[in-house]
Amino acid sequence: MLSVAVVGSGPSGVYTAQALLQQSLVPDVRVHVLDRLPTPYGLVRYGVAPDHEKIKSLQNSLRAVLEDDRVTFVGNVGVGGSEGVSPARLAELYHAVVYCVGASADRALAVPGESLPGSYSATRFVSWYSAHPDVGADPFVLDARSAVVIGVGNVAVDVARILARGAEELRATDVPRAALSALEDSRVRDVHIVGRRGPSQARFTTKELRELGALPGARVVVDPAELALDPAYAAPDGLPGALPLPAVVRRNLEVLRGWSAAGEPTAADAGRRIRLRFFLRPVELLERDGRVAGVRFARTAPDSGGGVRDTGAYEDVEAQLVLRAVGYRGVELPGLPFDPVRGTVPHTAGRVLRDGAPAPGEYVAGWIKRGPTGVIGSNRSCAKETVTSLLEDAAALRRRPAADDPLAVLRECGLRPVEWSGWLSIERAEEELGRSLGRGPVKIPDWPGLLAAARDRDR
Repeated sequence: MLSVAVVGSGPSGVYTAQALLQQSLVPDVRVHVLDRLPTPYGLVRYGVAPDHEKIKSLQNSLRAVLEDDRVTFVGNVGVGGSEGVSPARLAELYHAVVYCVGASADRALAVPGESLPGSYSATRFVSWYSAHPDVGADPFVLDARSAVVIGVGNVAVDVARILARGAEELRATDVPRAALSALEDSRVRDVHIVGRRGPSQARFTTKELRELGALPGARVVVDPAELALDPAYAAPDGLPGALPLPAVVRRNLEVLRGWSAAGEPTAADAGRRIRLRFFLRPVELLERDGRVAGVRFARTAPDSGGGVRDTGAYEDVEAQLVLRAVGYRGVELPGLPFDPVRGTVPHTAGRVLRDGAPAPGEYVAGWIKRGPTGVIGSNRSCAKETVTSLLEDAAALRRRPAADDPLAVLRECGLRPVEWSGWLSIERAEEELGRSLGRGPVKIPDWPGLLAAARDRDR
C-alpha cells in the first residue's frame, strides 16, 4: 500500500486526493488529508462570500472525495508549528507528503499609517464574516460611515458587497451571530473601491461586477472622467495595432459605461453608495484621534508602457474603515524550503527541491506551488501534475519506511486529531445553533466551540 499525507483540505488538497484515487497505476493507495483546522474545505468554507451559494456548493463535490473509504480526514493537526508535527516527522510516517497549504498572508500597502486602528487586510475581514476561528469578534463596521477598499479584484468586490448589502439579506446565510449583529448596526453609507490603474486592467469578473448593481438599496457610482483616462475605454474593440481586448474586459467596460451614464445620486436617493474609483494610488492613511480618518491618493495616468505614472495631483478620501485587497502571498512552513521572493516552495513539476535537488517523498500543489493565481478550478490541473510526478516516483516511494498507523503516532505525540465523525458533529451543532436562531446552519466562530462540538459524538 502507498501511504500519502495531503496537508490542507481546501480545493487543492482535495483535488490532489481525488487525483490519487482516480489513477490506476497504484490501486492500493491510502490518503490522509490533514488540516490545522477541525473543519474541512479551506477557503471554500472560510473564503467564499456567504451570499455566493453556488460557489459554496462546491463543498458537496469536495465532500464526496473526503467520504471515500480510502481517504481519512485528519483535522486539528498543525504542520510545521511548535504545537504540531514537523515535515521531517511526517516524512517518517508516510511514503509521500503533498503540501497544499495555500497562500495565507495578504500583501501590505507599505504606506505610512497602514497600522492605524481601522486599517485591516481584506483577508481578515473575510475571515471575520466567514467565522474563521483565528479571527474572533472584531468590531469592523460599528462606527464607520465611509469605507475604502483598496484593490480591484474579486476579493475587493466581495467585501464591498458585504458592506453594502443589508444584514437582513444575510440572515439566510451562515454568517455568524456577532458579524451579522455588527452588520445590522453598521453606519457605512459610502463604500469606495479604488484601483491605481484603469478599468481595463481591473481583475474582477463581470459576474462579480454586475452583482454590485443588483444590490437592493445600493447605488453604484462611476466617474466618467476616470473611465475616459483609460485608452481601452475609448476604443472598446482594442487599440489600433494592438491585440483585441479580452471578452471579460469588454463586458466590464460595458457595465461601467452604463453606470457612469447614470450620474451622481441625488439627495432623494437613499441607501448606500458604492463608488468605483480608478487611477488612484494610495500613499498614506490619514489619522484623527488615533484612528484611520481617510486615505491620501496620488492621481495616476496611463504611461506609454501599459503601466501608470503619478501626475503630481493628490486626493484625500474620508474613511473610518480601510480594507486592503491587493493580493496574497505564501507563508514559510518551518521545515520546508521557501522562496521568499515568489512566496512559494521551490519545486519541479510539484517535486519539492532541497538545495536544487528533488526531495524524495515531498511534493506541493496549489498556491504554495504556483503562487496565488487562477480560480478554484485551476487547482485541478495543478494537482494532476503533482500527482503524476508522485506516481512516477511510486516504486521508489514504496521502499521508504512508513508507519502502519500514523494517527496512533500523532496521538502519542499529544495531538488530538478530529476525524470525519468529529466534523459531522460540528455540522450538527451548527444546524442546531441555526435552528435556535430561526435561521439555517450558522457557523461556530471560535476554537473552543468547534472542538467541543467535534468531541460531542452523541448529538
